[in-house]
Amino acid sequence: MEVHGGADIHSSVLEDPMLEQVDVPEGGCDPVESPCWSRLLAGPVTSLRRAHAGAEDEKQYALFTDGSCRIVGKHRRWKAAVWSPTWRVAEAAEGQGESSQFAEVKAIQLALDSAEREKWPTLYLYTESWMVANALWGWLQQWKRSNWQRRGKPIWAAPLWQDIAARLEKLVVKVCHVDAHIPKSWATEEHQNNQQVDQAAKIEVAQVDLDWQRKGELFIAQ
Repeated sequence: MEVHGGADIHSSVLEDPMLEQVDVPEGGCDPVESPCWSRLLAGPVTSLRRAHAGAEDEKQYALFTDGSCRIVGKHRRWKAAVWSPTWRVAEAAEGQGESSQFAEVKAIQLALDSAEREKWPTLYLYTESWMVANALWGWLQQWKRSNWQRRGKPIWAAPLWQDIAARLEKLVVKVCHVDAHIPKSWATEEHQNNQQVDQAAKIEVAQVDLDWQRKGELFIAQ
């Protein structure tokens, strides 16, 4: 496995990701990123500086990933998406009953699917999730050494991470974290592509679902 990481490490990234917690979206809104973590685990990380961003080979084999979830009617729905800046197309997968973090991990699987299908020599993978970025930069190795367990219990989403780890053994992946929600005046091509995948990952809500939800909120308020 050859996984390269970003040069800048978030100051509040933790030793253990939220392996045991799942976010719950409130009022049908997209959930906020889960709480940050205490310290970064050491891993086989090679710096990938921003100077490489925009290179033609990187752009050709780049995929931006994102995931979201929200309450629709009576159900929690998730959606994972990838965006290709070269082909200007998005691919998505949807389901029920999981969190936005689950969707973000599913988006990594979608990106690996595309890279394997197209037989890319390298996948330049972009994510705005610190949990995903740091898992790929080093946490996967730690989890594998601990037999995918934490305190005697399986880690969160163990089957997904095991699948990703096995596939990374056969593919060169360079991972870059993209800051989300920055002022337009600061936005680079990276951020614009990240906005594209953010839109692709949004869950469409029919008017009837919105009406049902508002009635539910009114009932609770009474």
